[in-house]
Formats: sequence, C-alpha cells, structure tokens
Amino acid sequence: MHCVLSGLITLGLALLACGAHGFFLPNVTHLEKLLSKYQQDGPHIRTRRAIAKSDREEIVMLHNKLRGQVYPPASNMEHMTWDEELERSAAAWAHECLWEHGPTSLLVSIGQNLAVHWGRYRSPGFHVQSWYDEVKDYTYPYPHECNPWCPERCSGPMCTHYTQIVWAATTKIGCAVNTCRRMNVWGDVWENAVYLVCNYSPKGNWIGEAPYRTGPPCSECPPSYGGSCKNNLCYREETHHQKPETDEMNEVETAPGPEEKEVQVWAQSRASKPERPQKTPAVSYMTQVVKCDTKMKDKCKGSTCNRYQCPAGCLNHRAKIFGTLFYESSSSICRAAIHYGVLDDRGGLVDITRNGKVPFFVKSERNGVESLSKFKASSSFMVSKVKVQDLDCYTTVAQLCPFEKSGSHCPRVRCPTHCKDEPSHWAPVFGTNIYADTSSICKTAVHAGVIQDESGGYVDVMPVDKKKVYVGSVRNGVESESLRNPQDGKAFRIFAVRQ
Repeated sequence: MHCVLSGLITLGLALLACGAHGFFLPNVTHLEKLLSKYQQDGPHIRTRRAIAKSDREEIVMLHNKLRGQVYPPASNMEHMTWDEELERSAAAWAHECLWEHGPTSLLVSIGQNLAVHWGRYRSPGFHVQSWYDEVKDYTYPYPHECNPWCPERCSGPMCTHYTQIVWAATTKIGCAVNTCRRMNVWGDVWENAVYLVCNYSPKGNWIGEAPYRTGPPCSECPPSYGGSCKNNLCYREETHHQKPETDEMNEVETAPGPEEKEVQVWAQSRASKPERPQKTPAVSYMTQVVKCDTKMKDKCKGSTCNRYQCPAGCLNHRAKIFGTLFYESSSSICRAAIHYGVLDDRGGLVDITRNGKVPFFVKSERNGVESLSKFKASSSFMVSKVKVQDLDCYTTVAQLCPFEKSGSHCPRVRCPTHCKDEPSHWAPVFGTNIYADTSSICKTAVHAGVIQDESGGYVDVMPVDKKKVYVGSVRNGVESESLRNPQDGKAFRIFAVRQ
C-alpha cells in the first residue's frame, strides 16, 4: 500500500493521504472543467441528482450527530452542511466505477471516503456508521502527547475514515451513490455493485495533528460563529436557499432481491489500491456447545463461561465428576448437571456459577450418576437450570435480572416481532455493543443484529458493570442514544442464540 503525499506541504505539515483529502474549492468554472471528462454526454441521457434527498439528509444528520458526541468532548467541532459542488465531484467519480480514490487531480484538495456493497439494500447511513465505528481502534492523542506533533493512535488497520468524519474544521460534505453494472473489487468482479463516494472540504487527516481540540463543547469555536452552539457543534444559520426537489433531480436505487448474497466492503481513505478487508466478524454467542467429557476448566473462556449446551447421551458416559453441590473444575459440565438434577439424558442448557476454591469435594450418587471425592483445595462451580421467558418490546435488563457482583444469571428470552419502531420514550436503546441496562432488550437485539425485526426470536443477555460512556449509533434501522456518566444503573451484553 503506497500513500501519495503529492509533494504538498502546508504549514510545515505533510498531508496524510491515507485519509480524507481536504477540498479547497476552485471556482465553479474551473471545477466544471475538471469534472467534464467524468460526465456522461449521451444525447438522450437525462441529468439526475447524484443522491436522493432523504439519503442526503440522513448523511448530514448522522455526521453531525456523531461529531457532536465524540469522546473526549470537542471544544472546536464545527457543524457540517451539504455542498452541491462536492456532490457533483462525487457523482462524477462514482460513475467511473473504479474501486480506488480519485480523480487524482482533486485528491490534493478534497477528503474522500468510499464504500461499496452488493446484495441486500444498505442505506448510505449504514456505511457512514461503519466508517465512524473505526473509533473502537482509535485512541485520541491528548495535548500533552503532542510535542511537537501528535502521535498516530490507531491500533486497527484503518482509522482515517473515522478521523475524517470528526475532523473539526471539515464543514462541507457531498456524496453520490451509483449502481455499477460491473465493478472490479480487489480482483473480483461484482455485478450491480452499489458504490458510495463522499467528498469532504476542507480536507482533514494531516500528519501530526489531532482531529479536534478537547474541552467543553463550543468553548473554542472560530470567531465567525459568533459564539453560537447547537448540539455541541459550532453553528451558524444558513442564509442561502436550496432549489426545490423535482423528479428529475432524484436517482432511484432499486433494492436487490432477497436471494442475493450480501457483501459489504469499506474502502480505505488512501489514493492507492485499498487493502483486502478483514473478515466480517462472526455472530457472537454466549452459549458454548460442549461434549459429554468437556471439563469446566477446559471450556471456561472469560465472560462466556456462564451458559452451555449439552448433548444427549451423557448419563452413562465415563467422564468423571468430583463433588456434590460444589463440583471441582476438572469435572464434566454435562454430567455434573445430570448429577445435580438440572438435566437428564436428553441434554439441554445449563448455567454455571464459578465459586472460587473450596477445601474438599465429597462423593455421592444422584440421578444415576456417581461422583468422586477429592480432598484437595481447588476451584469449584455450581450448576443451575436455564429459564426461558417471553418478553414484550419494553422489558429492560434492569427489570429482568439486574447486575449483581455474585454473578446472577438471566433467563433466555424470546422477543416478539416488530419492536424496531416502538417509540424511544417507551423502548429506548442506549449504547453500542455494550448497552445501558435501562434499554429495551428486544429493540436492542434488533440494533445489535442478533434477531430480525420481522421474525423476533430468542436472545441471551449478560449483565455487566456500568460504563462511563455509552456511544449511540444507527444499526439495522434502530438509532441508539448516547449516555455519559449515568448516575444509576448497570450495563449488559446481548447475544444471538443458535437455532
């Protein structure tokens, strides 16, 4: 991967071409001349707007929402608006259907984020959120670290989509969506690929600079804003009026059929060929599938030590167990569950509670299983039955099974259909990946992607200790809210259930 610096030095700082490229707009005539070679010129082709009004509004709304909730808070984050010249430049490049950044003549002065997918429909906001989600791999460089320049703080393969979105001085954005009949993406030809191009101005991602300054929101806004602040952003009212929408100014994108396989990829913000994408993370499960001879100490993996799925036929298995009530950690999980009476030979779900060391373990015979003695201090566990409970769209973890230090278990829950559109004042969702326990369990499950809104289904939840900050996001048609320094309440994680 090569980064193109284009020899540009501004204020002694080299341009990081591995991110978005700022856009110091030339005059309209010059811009049109630059873009003319990218525009279609067939005599019967009707010019259309590059992106629907609703998508345009979603992109701007989501950018400003995410910019206003950065952590640590920004003191100089400016409000972002739509720019039609940037939209036209994005449209010209999107119609080239090239999976790379361009055109090179403009990359020295614009910022650019790219995304492409094929398969089922994804809104532009989905990709914007994916760019922002690089924040999980980014650590903000605090001022005391910036001597003379700030260090790069990205632990993942790419964070410059995120930093371009939250670059404080970037105030304009223009995007375009184009469906490419055939598009070469990392050597594979995709048919009917949906290509999103977003151009930004002024450009961000300068080497040695932090994306914004920290401090109380709006405390260091440029003087041109006159001290006005809105939603933690430096803000001023727009004085111009946009032309009204007409049918000829909108491009309609047809959603692919359900039989198509979904593939999503996000471009790197570089002017050269992107790296291959990481594999899409597998769906997360709390329940571990085990065998009759699986020992507790073999399968206990951090936070998912709580729930196990045992097979049938463990009653007469030769796997050993030690103890009664408290079982030694080298005992078979499933046979301990049968011994205690939680399961029978048909198998099923069992919950585990770890209890630390006990001085000895006493043998006994119960439910057709004989346990052994061990007169040596060792780690122990207890077994319990897994309950299954039906929920409505409004039940929260705080109501169902609040967090306790001793490690309480939640029932497996079954969610109804169509919780996604329940109003937030009845069914709120706070956070992303880890959620505040005042969130609706079933609406959170849709947000997290562990169930489909149309079908509902089973989910597992795990209470955990509270966080200082819960970051909101838009996922799967559900918008979660941010929450900072909550006074009360804990948190939880949510998991899919194997069908």
